[in-house]
Amino acid sequence: MTERFYQDPYQTRLATRVLSHDDAGLTLEDTLCYPLGGGQPGDSATLTLADGATLRIADTRRDRETRAILHQTESDARLAPGTEVTLELDWDRRYRHMRIHTCLHLLGVVIKAGVTGGNMTAESGRLDFALPEGMELDKEHIEAELNRLVAADLPLAVKMTSGEALKAQPELIRTMSVTPPLHLPEIRLIEVEGVDLQPCGGTHVTRTGEVGRVRVKKIESKGARNKRVVVELAE
Repeated sequence: MTERFYQDPYQTRLATRVLSHDDAGLTLEDTLCYPLGGGQPGDSATLTLADGATLRIADTRRDRETRAILHQTESDARLAPGTEVTLELDWDRRYRHMRIHTCLHLLGVVIKAGVTGGNMTAESGRLDFALPEGMELDKEHIEAELNRLVAADLPLAVKMTSGEALKAQPELIRTMSVTPPLHLPEIRLIEVEGVDLQPCGGTHVTRTGEVGRVRVKKIESKGARNKRVVVELAE
């Protein structure tokens, strides 16, 4: 399977064929659908058959054992292997995920502390930070700094490294709860030019300006020094 969401996260339409379809899910020769992972939700989409019939994809997951991408369909109908289909991504939802995911990387730039957790929806995203002693968070300052980085319209780029090389640069790993698969020969990095570089398997916009204006929705205490910061798109 070709994972085209990595080749071009802006591609929205794809002609492909069914490999298999059973109770576990639908697998395709190629897909645009990003599978749930790294705090980013799985994509939704619509499949159109040659006769015009459609089948809704409600979610996308990755099989832990085979690593195959499984498209979860809403209907009980099953498509035969070899069936030709056109996949149309739920682009509005995906693009909001891309904007919010990029915003969370910027949030990690503004708040220089270890990340203990994170998640996102199409409406908002959050990161949990383990704050060092004496560090306090100011909602207005964080929001202003986020919007400054957005307005700077910084380019993003994908870079590749190896697990061995990443072991020698532990400062690039921001998440304290999840470690990248350091046994792999290739690990994907996301660079925000001049301000951030870290391992990430999610989809992102190409420039920070695409994120648009953001708001800090709330800051919550999740322990003595653990703070949750929730951000949302303002437009």
